Amino acid sequence: MSEVIKIKKGVDIKLQGEAEKIYASADTPSTYALKPSDFPGIRMKLKVKEGDEVLAGDPIFFNKNRESVTFGAPVSGEIAEVVRGEKRRILEVRILADKEIRYRDYGAADPTSLSRDEVKGKILEAGMWPLIKQRPYNIIANPDRVPRDIWVSCFDSAPLAADADFVVHGQEEEFQTGIKALMQLTDGKVHLGLDGKTNPSEAFKVNGTVMHRFNGPHPAGNPGVQIHAVAPINKGETVWTVGMQEVIMLGRLFKSGKFDAQRSVVLAGAQVNKPRYHKVIVGANVKTLLEGNVADAKNRYISGNVLTGTQISSEGYLSYYDNQLTVIPEGGEDAFFGWLAPNLNRFSISRALFNWMMPNKRLNLDANMNGEERAFVVTGEYEKVFPFEIYPVQLLKSIMVKDIEAMENLGIYEVAEEDMALCEVVCTSKIPVQDTLREGLDLMLNELGD
Repeated sequence: MSEVIKIKKGVDIKLQGEAEKIYASADTPSTYALKPSDFPGIRMKLKVKEGDEVLAGDPIFFNKNRESVTFGAPVSGEIAEVVRGEKRRILEVRILADKEIRYRDYGAADPTSLSRDEVKGKILEAGMWPLIKQRPYNIIANPDRVPRDIWVSCFDSAPLAADADFVVHGQEEEFQTGIKALMQLTDGKVHLGLDGKTNPSEAFKVNGTVMHRFNGPHPAGNPGVQIHAVAPINKGETVWTVGMQEVIMLGRLFKSGKFDAQRSVVLAGAQVNKPRYHKVIVGANVKTLLEGNVADAKNRYISGNVLTGTQISSEGYLSYYDNQLTVIPEGGEDAFFGWLAPNLNRFSISRALFNWMMPNKRLNLDANMNGEERAFVVTGEYEKVFPFEIYPVQLLKSIMVKDIEAMENLGIYEVAEEDMALCEVVCTSKIPVQDTLREGLDLMLNELGD
């Protein structure tokens, strides 16, 4: 058993509405969507038009700067609508799904018998390369590079996240096949980050991988935190990251020859009547999941978790990488005496509120900002929740003044938005930390390339 690595900095935000470990049934959504906004740093070009018929796996659009990287349709059916915004920017490509999904067959294969180029070619051909991301920049991996390592985090420490052992149960073969495919893509190692609080599932024990166990508060489950604790990324190095459920999808491709985009999504949050798990396909419309199962109130619907997710409508679509749909109160009402009033349903990392005496209390938090952006001052709050040997305030300020050399020296190659999400939560200056970091990553990408 590998040694447990202790992550000391961070905080677990305990929310009401944790999902029961049961798969619920709901009506199958009739429409699905791919959203270019889920893929930062990519310039998209459509390969289809409204009215076209597609099979699951057929390319919907591709990266204009790297045409081999295509984005496969998660379902078969008709291209119902291409939703555009300002300057004809593509916002969504919606597919009216067939009642029974038809798949493009890319041929089953044992990845251990294939060369690196053959494994890479099959993933690219099936439109599944976007499942693989890279550090630095937290973008879709460059298939022309050979990564130093590949990292798979096998647990999620975010609020109300899905239980990894429950999700992987029954899909052990697919996970292990996906890992074997990834092992062909690097000269280094495939690292698995496991939850040190529990005994790892047998599914995660794959010969040839390196297992690491982590214990500590969120963001201990983030691959960036795990990489930093074991082997930080230096300038010029590339590390690829793949989510656990994305590994399972890759395993299905090699076992069946099909782009089977089904994933387990946890529907959770204080406003959900019966928080449970659902098996849905990437990009699903959430209306059928929510119907009759949420409180009749003003709600905030989030594709993803409350820290890094994207706000959607009650008839919106799940984002490409999200395994969670969260519903919390919208809030917005003025509070009597504001922050002066004692309130045991508030979150704070300081002891200004009395709820620090009840660390296991689950809170019903809303989407209130509780203030507006103000002068960016050094308070020391970021350092309490940011488990990197990096100066977070100085990094953000270097991004704001577009000082590329300082950004490099302060460690921007190691971090992604999710790694600094807690900094945004505890920020007394209300700085949009994740958006600011994304601007910095995009600037580095444009100036230096991937």
